Amino acid sequence: MSEQTVVEVKGLVKVFKDFWQRPKVKAVDNLDLSVQRGEIFGLLGPNGSGKSTTIKILLGLLNATEGDVKILGHNPHDVKVKEKIGYLPEESYLYGYLTPRETLNFYGRLFGLESGVRKERISQLIEMVGLSHAADRAVGEFSKGMARRVGLAQALINDPELIILDEPTSGLDPIGCRQVKDLMLALVRRGKSIILSSHLLADVEDVCDHVTILYNGKKQAYGRINELLEDSDRIRLTMPELSPEKMKTLLSEIKKKTGSTPEVDRPSMNLERFFLEVVDKANESAVHQTGAVKTEGVAEYLNRQ
Repeated sequence: MSEQTVVEVKGLVKVFKDFWQRPKVKAVDNLDLSVQRGEIFGLLGPNGSGKSTTIKILLGLLNATEGDVKILGHNPHDVKVKEKIGYLPEESYLYGYLTPRETLNFYGRLFGLESGVRKERISQLIEMVGLSHAADRAVGEFSKGMARRVGLAQALINDPELIILDEPTSGLDPIGCRQVKDLMLALVRRGKSIILSSHLLADVEDVCDHVTILYNGKKQAYGRINELLEDSDRIRLTMPELSPEKMKTLLSEIKKKTGSTPEVDRPSMNLERFFLEVVDKANESAVHQTGAVKTEGVAEYLNRQ
């Protein structure tokens, strides 16, 4: 295992047994995967494909039936390794009577962070996730999306080297989704590694370097996302607007060379970009904010090399 390899899984098998210890379900079947430092790795698959089981084994919450798992070169059950992992589960399990500030302070104390360090990080994280105006409200009053932001901040309180995000944009509005994706990209530029599990494939396509797709516990596809999605049998040309006469001539020439008439369409922005532009304009005239606000950048301590 090289120094640049953060996660290495070889021949992973997980079999769940019934009450009489008879094999019942093979949730993970001979899985190999590798996650490098400074990359976002997409762990994909339909429900019941083995994603959650794999994540729990990486976190040391389940024991593998067979195979070898290394996190930063160590066994995932090693407590010292757990200190270097940040985890956002699919559902944010937070104490409803605590405020975001109190929640982050609680988790900071669990990691043994000194009071001054906790205070600094809490302030930066709350600002980063756009909840400065709600830092002292009880989390139980929050919408799912606002609670999700608190959960994301909690996953980063220990400045982890490996971050495991399970459906991180669940419950977030488009602004929050874009912020989370920008944050992931900023974190990997700093050298952190991220494992992203999500059913929102557009989000995965936006940020992931490599992906693997599981089905019935087996790896069905693996590779760089741009290579997996590239249609090598076709090309697309983008050019300025042409007059009808010039367009007709151009299409005629292309048809002569290729033997078929090319498809013609106009480039367009995606709905996310359009939504963000509309909201940005509305935000310029807003007098006050009632929900989470748009922010940019990452907490200062997460940027330190």
